[in-house]
Amino acid sequence: MSAPTTAALVARLDRLPSCRYFYKVVALIAIGGWFEFYELFMPGGIALGLIKKSHIYTASHAGMFALDSFATFLATFFLGMFVGAILFTQLSDKFGRLATFTWSMLLYSAAMLVMAFQSSPPIIDALRFVCGLAISIQLINNDAFISEITPTRYRGRFMAFAIMAVLTAEPAVAGISWLFVPHAPLGLDGWRWVILLGSVGGVIVWWVRRGIPESPRWLATQGRLAEAEAAMAAVEAHVARDTGRPLPAPAAPSDIAVATHGAWQEMFRPPYLSRTIMLSLFQFCQTIAAFGFLIWVPIILVREGFTVVHSLGYTVAITLLVPVGGLLGLLFAERFERKWQLVGTAVGIGVFGIGFSQAHSVPMILLTGCLLTLAMNWLIAIFHPYAAELYPTRIRAQAVGFTFSWSRISAVLVGYAVTFLLSAYGVIGVFAMIAVAMAVIVLSIGIMGPRTNNLSLEVISR
Repeated sequence: MSAPTTAALVARLDRLPSCRYFYKVVALIAIGGWFEFYELFMPGGIALGLIKKSHIYTASHAGMFALDSFATFLATFFLGMFVGAILFTQLSDKFGRLATFTWSMLLYSAAMLVMAFQSSPPIIDALRFVCGLAISIQLINNDAFISEITPTRYRGRFMAFAIMAVLTAEPAVAGISWLFVPHAPLGLDGWRWVILLGSVGGVIVWWVRRGIPESPRWLATQGRLAEAEAAMAAVEAHVARDTGRPLPAPAAPSDIAVATHGAWQEMFRPPYLSRTIMLSLFQFCQTIAAFGFLIWVPIILVREGFTVVHSLGYTVAITLLVPVGGLLGLLFAERFERKWQLVGTAVGIGVFGIGFSQAHSVPMILLTGCLLTLAMNWLIAIFHPYAAELYPTRIRAQAVGFTFSWSRISAVLVGYAVTFLLSAYGVIGVFAMIAVAMAVIVLSIGIMGPRTNNLSLEVISR
């Protein structure tokens, strides 16, 4: 495909106004992402059911990959995400955003359905591996998908909107766990019901995919010019119908050269090498905060003397602010440079985390826990669009997948680190680790992170 043709397609997309149609498409993609986040945060809700109720796992430090360790339950999932990010995210660049969206969701749902009826740690861990593999493909695909089908000046806002929507999965799974885990409805352990409810996403995805177009940018890079034109024309027709007025004329096509074929080695060459290093450091460290706190908070509260019911109740109260953190990302995504929002939220996570570790009264636990949750999810709402902006369409999914894989390595290790630090140093040890990780983010993003606000994807990646 010639560069002017690609540039003309981009110019047509970028001149479109914000309207209901884009919110609808982004919301439909977010429905798939909602179930993925449900799975990501589910372990924090069902941990006490697996450990205290069914006695399938233990929270004590039992060494690397002990089969009955809750840390292993977490690690196998993240190991699956690592394998998916390294080996299979390239499927999105090869077979398309829409097909990848559908099949990864079905694989996840099938594994969840089988897992709900298992009691053997090795079998559960194997199914968690499959879930992790499917989810890593889904998460990276969706970020690439949304970044490519939304206009430049609204891209950060739409992606933050999607993250805000999917983040409602966290308070949802916390609330469902609070209702089900202490009980056994119809004789089935409550934690099994939580898993079963998460498996319905595969059914829903068949319905929602009908309203989602394939990415015109992706079609163009594959040389499927007629399909790219048809997809772009359909998007324009929807927008014109929503706005009720003629569309503005596209700007003159840019003279930026757009390659249609890429190789994974590009991410290790200028100008992408520094971005790959920066995002790899960021991804490794942000997971230490996300899963060092959010998944372990019920267990931490029980260690501090709270009952199982109270621990789950306080966790629900804290996680109610998860989508509010996403809302902050939505409100400020286009108002301030995204790299500096990442730096600021990382500072907040470090400070509020130390405050949480020193809190012993219920009001202080809730206050610091809520502030930490707001900062953490504001960071999540911003880093998803930021990471997806830094590479060209031809290698976007596999490059983001590679950097994302570092977060799965740290996620494999963080469960074991938390069990060790809790045993050796208490809660302060866990949050000291989180604070150090946030300091690395501040330095890496602040020094090496490029600016991206209000710039076309093609301009950012040239």
